[in-house]
Amino acid sequence: MPCKVLVLAEHEGGAVAGITYELLGMAHRVAGEMGWAPAEIKALLIGSGIAGAAAEIAARGAAEVIVAEGPAVQGYTGDAWHRVVEAVAKSESPEMVLFGHTPNGWDVAPLVAAGLGVPLATECSAIARESGAFRFSRKAFNGKFVQVIDLGTARPLLATMQKGAAPAFSAATRGRVRPVPAGVGEADLRARFVEIKKGQAGAVDLTQAAIIVSGGRGLGGADKFAVIRDLAQALGGQVGASRPVTDMGWLPHEHQVGSSGVTVSPKLYIACGISGAIQHIVGMRGSGYIVAINKDAEAPIFGVADVGVVGDLFEIVPALTKAVKEAKG
Repeated sequence: MPCKVLVLAEHEGGAVAGITYELLGMAHRVAGEMGWAPAEIKALLIGSGIAGAAAEIAARGAAEVIVAEGPAVQGYTGDAWHRVVEAVAKSESPEMVLFGHTPNGWDVAPLVAAGLGVPLATECSAIARESGAFRFSRKAFNGKFVQVIDLGTARPLLATMQKGAAPAFSAATRGRVRPVPAGVGEADLRARFVEIKKGQAGAVDLTQAAIIVSGGRGLGGADKFAVIRDLAQALGGQVGASRPVTDMGWLPHEHQVGSSGVTVSPKLYIACGISGAIQHIVGMRGSGYIVAINKDAEAPIFGVADVGVVGDLFEIVPALTKAVKEAKG
C-alpha cells in the first residue's frame, strides 16, 4: 500500500513516547480530510530491541510500522537517524513526514530536509488544507501572531509538530510490522551516542495532563502556591504557571504554560491570578474547559474563559478545594 503520511515514532528504552500517538492522531485527521485511506498512514521506528514498541504502535494508529534496527542506531544520534529517515522517505514516497517538536525531532528534521532538498516547517500547531495546498500554522513573535506556511510543491512535506497539537490516537488498529535494514554502520558516523541524563526527579509533563491548575503573579510569592497545589491535588491534576512565575523562580520552568513554555490542551484548565497575556493564552486556549479566577474584571484571561470568577483567589480557591474534597467523599 502506498504511503501518504509517515510519522517518525519516538521511544525511550522501548517505551513509546506520547508524542508518537499525537502525531498519528494528526495523521488520521489529515487523512480523513483528504480522503486518504487509513492504510496509507505509516510509522518509522528506529532503534534496537523495539519489537514490543513496534507491535504497540501497529495496534494503535499505524497501518504499517517500518522498523530499522542495528548497532549504529541503538541510541539516538541525528547523524544516524537522518540517514535512515531519508532512505525510508525515498523508498516510500510519502506526501508528508511528521516529526515531534522534541529534542530528537528538532535535531533530526532539519538534517532530513537538507538531505532531501525540501523545506521544513517547525513547531507547528495545526495543519489545514486551503486553496488546494497544505498550510502549516505556527506561533511567531512570542505568540502575538500566527504564521501560516505554504511549503510549495516539493515533496515530501516536512513538519515538526508541537506537543498537544492534536489529540493522541486511541482507537485500535491492526497494522503490520515490517523490518528493514538500518543501512547505517557505526563506521559511517561522525557522532556517537554516549548516554541519557535524566532531569530532576519529579519533573512534570503538562502536555499529558488532563487537569491543570495554574497560578500567576497574582499569588504574590512562591510560598503562596500551596493553595494551587492543594486544588490540583484534590482534582488529580498538575500545577502550571505563567511566565512571570517561572522568571521569578517561584516554580521550575517545566511548569510554564505559554509560547515560551509548553502548549497544553487539558480537559480542564483553571487559571488563578493570571491576567492573560497573549503569550500565556496561546499556550492554553485549546483546553476543553477554562475557568479563570482574578480580582480584575477586565483581565484578558476572561476573554477565553468558559467560566470567569471575579474575586480574591485566596478565598475562592480554598473554598473550591474544600468543595472538591467533599464531593469526593
